[in-house]
Amino acid sequence: MINASMIKEHQEVVGSDGGHVGRVDHVMGDQIELAKMDLGAGLKHHMIPVSWVDRVDDHVHLSMTKDEAKARWVVKH
Repeated sequence: MINASMIKEHQEVVGSDGGHVGRVDHVMGDQIELAKMDLGAGLKHHMIPVSWVDRVDDHVHLSMTKDEAKARWVVKH
């Protein structure tokens, strides 16, 4: 289980395929808000659950591919 405190602002979030998903804006409880100014995020805030995180090193690695994550993320209004 990943501890959300391991996830830091501005870290790159990558899929299991190494594809760029976005950058961490901040963590809110069990959700990661991705920065909207990141081109990979389509200039909108997106929310992904911490439960998708497989491991954290210099990057936040998800347990699914970039395309799977982008198909399932939630746009924050």
